Amino acid sequence: MIKKFLNRHIFRAAAIISASAMVISMAGCASKKVEKNRYNAQFLDVFDTISMEIGYEPDEETFNSRYKESHELLLKEHELFDIYNDYDGMNNLKTVNDNAGKQPVKVDKKLIELVKWGKDVYELTGGKVNIAYGAVLRLWHDKREIGMAYPEKGELPDEAALREASEHTDIDDIIIDEDAQTIYLKDPEMSLDVGGIAKGYAAEDAARLIEQAGSDSFMLNLGGNLRSIGLKNGESKWVCPVENPTFRDNQTGEQYAIITYIGDMSLVTSGDYERYYVVDGKRYHHIIDPDTMYPAAYHRSVTILTHDSALADALSTALFSMSVEDGKALIKSINDGNTILKDSDRAGHVEAMWIEADNSQVYTDGFQEYTKE
Repeated sequence: MIKKFLNRHIFRAAAIISASAMVISMAGCASKKVEKNRYNAQFLDVFDTISMEIGYEPDEETFNSRYKESHELLLKEHELFDIYNDYDGMNNLKTVNDNAGKQPVKVDKKLIELVKWGKDVYELTGGKVNIAYGAVLRLWHDKREIGMAYPEKGELPDEAALREASEHTDIDDIIIDEDAQTIYLKDPEMSLDVGGIAKGYAAEDAARLIEQAGSDSFMLNLGGNLRSIGLKNGESKWVCPVENPTFRDNQTGEQYAIITYIGDMSLVTSGDYERYYVVDGKRYHHIIDPDTMYPAAYHRSVTILTHDSALADALSTALFSMSVEDGKALIKSINDGNTILKDSDRAGHVEAMWIEADNSQVYTDGFQEYTKE
């Protein structure tokens, strides 16, 4: 999608999934054990990351059917949400950006739904996640791409250019006409970037499709955005590790900061170790704090546990640019039903874990319950 990058690392599938047998009841008076086998598929063509689907199904044909349908959905959404590439016969987010200040663009309803979700996330997070922040993010993206490819050429965006770009990030300048099915950017210098919300949004759409098709033991892993459906083979929770930033830095210490065990949930982590470059010995990562226009400097990583992957993705991005206290307050408001989500089907109980600069860990009250098998 959306932000192309060279450092691609994800949770290893072996640390996430293990195989076992499942017993399901059959119709009628008698019951029969039906063995389900583990199948998996890896793919590299969505959201510029390594992805995997793992499912327990009675046969390979059933798994392949679920995989094909969900992969096609993910590929479509990857193209719709792309801000860098054009696709034949499709008006995508790049088309919307290219027509900023010119004319409304008729788009697929799914893109309208995503942009509406982006506006909701902006309100939910007090502007910490702003899909209208593309003008600023593009400046960082371009410098980061050069710095990652050619470390000796790494440099920061021009301060004046950042300030000028920040003047073109008003989310109210996104005009959605649902009747006409169009999106229009009033500001000709504005551009949208949905990198902070799109992958989780797409993962949730794919999970719902798989559930509706009848699967009840599945794991989606979109570059580390994890969404589980049911239990692993109907019997045990899925094993989902959270990476240790220090290990990622220099391969020292434990590989995983913590292991979680989940079922019917999403786990999403935002960290400073995925996409970054170095200037004068200092690391500059890809998660930009809208309040400073610079990479957020609060934590090494933030992990969110909640049912809905779209919400998990948005919150991991938002809390990365907040203090622990403010992040806990936002989560409490969500859990108490006091936010824009109160009537949303994305609402659900949220837990979080922060890893700090000194490698210490901070949790919401219920997070560690998910570290027990």
